[in-house]
Amino acid sequence: MNKKIRFFQSINFKIAIVFILLLMITLEIIGAYFVKQLEQQNIESFKQQVQTPAYVNNQLATELQKSDASGANKEIANILSDLNNSAEIRVVDSKGIVRGTSDVNDQGEIGQKIGDNQTKNVLYNNRSYETLSYDDKNHTSYYVNIVPLVNASSSDNSSVVGAIYVRANMESVYKGINNITLIFLTASLVAALFSSMIAIVISRAITRPIEEMKKQAIRMSRGDYSGQVHVYGQDELGQLAMAVNNLSVRVEEAQETSEAERRRLDSVLSHMTDGVISTDRRGNVIIINEAAAEFLDVDADAVIGQSILELLKIEADYTIRDLLENQEEIMLDFSQHGHDLIVHVEFSLIQRETGFISGIVCVLHDVTEQQKNERERRQFVSNVSHELRTPLTSMRSYLEALTDGAWQDPEVAPDFLHVTQEETERMIRMINDLLSLSRMDSGTAKMELEMVNINELMNYDLNRFDMMIQSDQETTMSDTNRTETIPAAQKKYSIKREFTSRDLWVEIDTDRFMQVIDNIMNNAIKYSPDGGVITVALTETNNQVILSISDQGLGIPKKDLPHVFDRFYRVDKARSRAQGGTGLGLAISKEVITALNGRIWVESKEGQGSTFSISLPYQPYDEDEGDDWDEV
Repeated sequence: MNKKIRFFQSINFKIAIVFILLLMITLEIIGAYFVKQLEQQNIESFKQQVQTPAYVNNQLATELQKSDASGANKEIANILSDLNNSAEIRVVDSKGIVRGTSDVNDQGEIGQKIGDNQTKNVLYNNRSYETLSYDDKNHTSYYVNIVPLVNASSSDNSSVVGAIYVRANMESVYKGINNITLIFLTASLVAALFSSMIAIVISRAITRPIEEMKKQAIRMSRGDYSGQVHVYGQDELGQLAMAVNNLSVRVEEAQETSEAERRRLDSVLSHMTDGVISTDRRGNVIIINEAAAEFLDVDADAVIGQSILELLKIEADYTIRDLLENQEEIMLDFSQHGHDLIVHVEFSLIQRETGFISGIVCVLHDVTEQQKNERERRQFVSNVSHELRTPLTSMRSYLEALTDGAWQDPEVAPDFLHVTQEETERMIRMINDLLSLSRMDSGTAKMELEMVNINELMNYDLNRFDMMIQSDQETTMSDTNRTETIPAAQKKYSIKREFTSRDLWVEIDTDRFMQVIDNIMNNAIKYSPDGGVITVALTETNNQVILSISDQGLGIPKKDLPHVFDRFYRVDKARSRAQGGTGLGLAISKEVITALNGRIWVESKEGQGSTFSISLPYQPYDEDEGDDWDEV
């Protein structure tokens, strides 16, 4: 808040008052010195004026030495009357008797003995005496000068014949000095008045740019950098004003750069898939991005200021000092309510160049999929090992039996060899399926795409299964990737077709698509009850071809539905192995349909059968347009 400054608190007033005080003090010192010197000079000049000349003193001394006292007194009176001196002068002989006076109104004093002690001391000591005295009655200042008169004919000048007493009124001197002092004081006051105005103008000239710079600084503190300080000159204040203007521009540029960096940082943090949390040096959260808030299922604004230990729920195992001294990586499991979430947490320090630690940065990386893939990889390796070990163990047992002599038994040997052959074919099918999945995973599987009338293709494929129904013996079906024996005669079933009458042309790899259909149909036959109906429907909707295959089998439990397309996953493992399945058919089907830009899914209720559906992209094909194109 910008508090208003009173005039008496402003620097403008302070500069003016300091300038005036300095001027007044200077004037007073100069004035006192000047008046003192003037007073001394005037007093000295006054002394010289009132003091009697030396020749007069000699004449008076000569007269005092005459024996004729009356004649001498007359001559002394004439000498004093000839002096143009305003002072009161008395001539005293060596006995202290007044022999003459300049005051015509006080001639009765002649012949009387003087009672002035200072005059007596002068006569006795032969030393001049002068003083400035003040008469309390008349309130007047006087100058008194007593000079001994000596015999001029004497060689040592030590014979005192008398003294001359001079007393002068100094009021005229002090009055002149007072007048001069009064004039000086008046001039000082006038000078102080003018200097005050000049001081205010000068201080205003000094403080105006400072005031503008203050206003600019206030605007800058509010984020307004548009103003500029007026430069009044090229002096220090002008240079300071230019520096403030340059600073305003630099701060605005720095602010814009900082704001752009902040927005970019916010944008980066907002769009990062990794969670980022920043704390102060006490471990309290100051920044958290949306990804971290989503990982931790918290409100980003609500956790500001909260301890990171409490936020990550690790306060029981770690302290802030532990995180500062040892930035180890940890794994945290935030899985809940069927939602899996495993987070890899990495800590790093925010340090200045001096080494001072100002905070901690915590990066949260979602490794749920990695952990899931790692578990699936381990499970896959375990499943492959198990699936291969089972037929190999069986083959080893039969081969050992044959080696031990069973090959010579005409009743046992053919059965042992037949089982060994079936197990070998089972491993071959599994390896072929694994190689197919491997090629699809690596993207090296080549799809031979062609436009196919899917109505005709499905009719052709289903006709094969109808032929198996009419056969009284086991029928062997073969495709490009697998050979499987289906005991058709042991189970009676029928196939129901619900196809659209319109021809539907789709772009597919025929062999691989038929492999998918064979996998789904074989599963439908395996798990359908005796006398069951398998319904195959083919429709179009929203530029999609929908193919569905429904059976009346046991169905799939709800908990197993999300996993039916997983590799080696079996709902009923014992029954699946007994019927010769590898557990990879549906996984391969999903990879093929995905490669064809389609989608495959299953709907099932336990005890009511299952429906496998496939959707493929479809562009309506007008046969008339095709004929016209062929003619062209």
